[in-house]
Amino acid sequence: MRRRVIRVALQLVLLGFVIWYVRAHWSEYEQLFQQASPAWKMLAASCFLVCVAYLVLIQTWRQVVEAWGERLSFANAMRIWFVSNLGKYVPGKVWAIAAMGTLAQEQGVSPVAAMGSSVVVQLVNLVTGFAIFFIAGAQAVDVPFGALVGVAALAGALAVAPTLLPKAVLLINRMSGRQLAIPHLPRRAIWWAGAGTALAWVLYGIAFQFFAAGMSSGAVGGTLGDWTAVFIGPYLVGFIAVFAPGGIGVREVAMVEALQRTGLAVGAMSALLVVSSRVWLTMLEIIPGVFFLLVRPSRRSASSSDK
Repeated sequence: MRRRVIRVALQLVLLGFVIWYVRAHWSEYEQLFQQASPAWKMLAASCFLVCVAYLVLIQTWRQVVEAWGERLSFANAMRIWFVSNLGKYVPGKVWAIAAMGTLAQEQGVSPVAAMGSSVVVQLVNLVTGFAIFFIAGAQAVDVPFGALVGVAALAGALAVAPTLLPKAVLLINRMSGRQLAIPHLPRRAIWWAGAGTALAWVLYGIAFQFFAAGMSSGAVGGTLGDWTAVFIGPYLVGFIAVFAPGGIGVREVAMVEALQRTGLAVGAMSALLVVSSRVWLTMLEIIPGVFFLLVRPSRRSASSSDK
């Protein structure tokens, strides 16, 4: 009963923040959309590619959960992923991870696998995002040097964590006389997360190029690498801005700079792409998230491999 009350309260909080977010920005969205002359086929293709990227990320998270010896159906994983994704629009960056872990536990996934898989996918997603950004065209956005050092350190930590983490806890137990649980971070989980998130970032880049073409009557300049960098760089800058729900404001400023620096869009078209792309991604996240939030979840279907 207590867990159910907490879950309902969490759902109401998420729904409240989503409604506030959309209402707070709707007037500027509406004004800019009146200036657009969209190519609907290109916009439909961009939406399709984003949805494919979502499915890739959902399956990636499932594979990471399974690396811990747990099981989670794709339908339940999809519901958990979309609902927890609404946590991005709550101030702070931990709500999406916390929601994902909590909802996964309700489906029978162990606490270690639920929270561990969420954290691993988010951290690896950050590393692969920066890697593809630099490959695609790092000159598009000025990323703070401290952030680059932090990501490099994170990549190194993830590479050695499966080996060093259990040994570090064993050493702490010996020195302190305590009996802390020995953590297990499967190396396979990191590789799954890396492959899946990298593919998703590439799909996002292609989708953004299609979206830009759709918002500018079907024709845009620049290469796929340019559009991928212009999308990923601002997205990551917004992600690491912990004070901004969903990266709002920070991502937009960075994207304007990136579009102008690469010459892909300037002036009114730059503003149109920045704001309309925010609406585009927000709606593609919020609509399925709210749907699954309101739909009653199926009965617990996950089980540990040793149950």
